[in-house]
Amino acid sequence: MTDERRRKIVDILNRNDEPITGSELSKKFNISRQVIVQDISVLRAQGMNIMATSNGYYIPKVYEDKRNIRTVACNHKGYESIEEELRIMIDMGAKVLDVIVDHPVYGEIRCPLMINSRYDLEKFIQKVRGAKAEPLASLTDGEHIHTIEVPCDEVYDIIIEKLEEADILVKD
Repeated sequence: MTDERRRKIVDILNRNDEPITGSELSKKFNISRQVIVQDISVLRAQGMNIMATSNGYYIPKVYEDKRNIRTVACNHKGYESIEEELRIMIDMGAKVLDVIVDHPVYGEIRCPLMINSRYDLEKFIQKVRGAKAEPLASLTDGEHIHTIEVPCDEVYDIIIEKLEEADILVKD
């Protein structure tokens, strides 16, 4: 029964392009969220590439088509700046895939975000404000990099322009 549930969890994650929360999975299987967390840990230990974001779990998809994946270096100065930065990207149709900081001791630290919409952004900002933890970029005085997926190069250029106007873009 446990192995069958884990196979079904993998199947659900493979079928979905958006993250699924532990609470959603626990409701589907009528078990506690803690059991889902344990199942995910076991599946990861077995070699499954299951990522955890603030929006839930997902299995990264390998796309055959050409996706326009770009990076953008930013520096924010507080929670409002975080929201403005992400809103600029989302409103232009970008998907914010992750955040990366270059820590002086630990090197590159990368965390998946998977923010694709205003709804995702609202949920993320609520978690950031409600958490008793600082954003990852606080480790590097606000400097960080986002990996984003954009529909085309023109949209990327507009995002860069808008981030620069908002004094969020890190200039070379």
